[in-house]
Amino acid sequence: MPLLSFVTDAERSPSEKRSFAEQVAELYAEHMETATGHIAVEIREVEPGGLWIGRANDPDAGHLFCDADVREGRSADQRRAFALAVMGLATREWDLPEANLKVVFTEHVGPEMMGVDRVGSDWASKEIEE
Repeated sequence: MPLLSFVTDAERSPSEKRSFAEQVAELYAEHMETATGHIAVEIREVEPGGLWIGRANDPDAGHLFCDADVREGRSADQRRAFALAVMGLATREWDLPEANLKVVFTEHVGPEMMGVDRVGSDWASKEIEE
């Protein structure tokens, strides 16, 4: 039951954000071996200049940061593959420079993640949506 929170200072329309969120969910499902039904994606906008990263080549070109709260159990390779896929999506879809992107993971035990209809369980490889 991951929560993938994005913050950006690049203004996007509601349809652009929805499309991005749907693509993020698909990438997460692919790389983390799960289904999309329990994935939550949040996209928040801040004012231009509201984000900063020291390595940015063009700080006025827009930024996108992702806080990925996920269940523990995924390998470093899985997390890296997802992070690279999301950053690739941001460069292709939103024309954001790679240097202006960041992904940070926080892992939780399954029961710390809850929906109205269930409490999360420990992750298992190739899980299937119930």
